[in-house]
Amino acid sequence: MTRYLGLDIGSVRIGVALSDPLGMFAQGIAVLKASGDWISETAALVGRHGVSVVVIGLPLRTGGEEGPEAARVREKARVLAQACPKVDIVFWDERFSTVIAERALLEADFSRKKRRGKIDQTAAAVILQGFLDRKGGDLP
Repeated sequence: MTRYLGLDIGSVRIGVALSDPLGMFAQGIAVLKASGDWISETAALVGRHGVSVVVIGLPLRTGGEEGPEAARVREKARVLAQACPKVDIVFWDERFSTVIAERALLEADFSRKKRRGKIDQTAAAVILQGFLDRKGGDLP
């Protein structure tokens, strides 16, 4: 069975989500500091959970084209791929993932302070869940 890790790579924080062992459901598990050694922390999570695919949110513009933010994420993904050479890296459109995450946390009645601490991992879960819902057995 394939285990998936989802990443929402921001300039300050990186949200992390993990699939269940069957690859059906995503759950936010961590928020890493983008200024820290998040590559090593991510590699440790990959090893600890037996992850074989990392799904990285790609920040596309509203029209679907890539801009400088997407280039920055692709470069960080390249560095992660070097640290985790046995893991497949897949990009997934992350447009509106933070908005969806914010709404979900509001509906769950999280306070503003609690939302701030959960928004990044919730956005990573939204990205990963979108990928899992779409894969239908024909994606890695």
